[in-house]
Amino acid sequence: MNAWVLRAVGLGALTVVLETLLGFGMMSWPTAGAWMRILCLIVLVGAVLAWGFLDGRADRQAHPDPEHGSDLTMRWLKAAIAGGLGAGLVSWILDFIPKFDLGDQGLLFNITSGAAWIILLIFIPSMLGVAIGRWLTGREKKSAPAAPSNPQPANA
Repeated sequence: MNAWVLRAVGLGALTVVLETLLGFGMMSWPTAGAWMRILCLIVLVGAVLAWGFLDGRADRQAHPDPEHGSDLTMRWLKAAIAGGLGAGLVSWILDFIPKFDLGDQGLLFNITSGAAWIILLIFIPSMLGVAIGRWLTGREKKSAPAAPSNPQPANA
């Protein structure tokens, strides 16, 4: 499976799960909607940031030279677009199930404005995570002492 497909499916599914939990929470505790929205936003952005960080870290370890790293921008852009559109479509379909209150938006909203918001919530934190992961790993490599190429015996 392509790396971007895994990210798109995972983060799109996380978005739908959080949207569903938010819908159920809003039906049960309508006055607590503000903090529930913020909590869902923090969970999604945190998951994306962590995954991007791990990608950046792994890429810098595999390619110590910054000029020859993998193209993680396109990987994450494709994942964000597919995850956003997929989450919008699945949310629209789930909204037809009785007792599921996901906001009653139409298909056009879910695959345009709603998907654009999810795309930004996936792409921007992932690029931030990749940058931080690459920077920290490159910094660790520079600060590590270089091993001597020809070690001398201790008793010489």
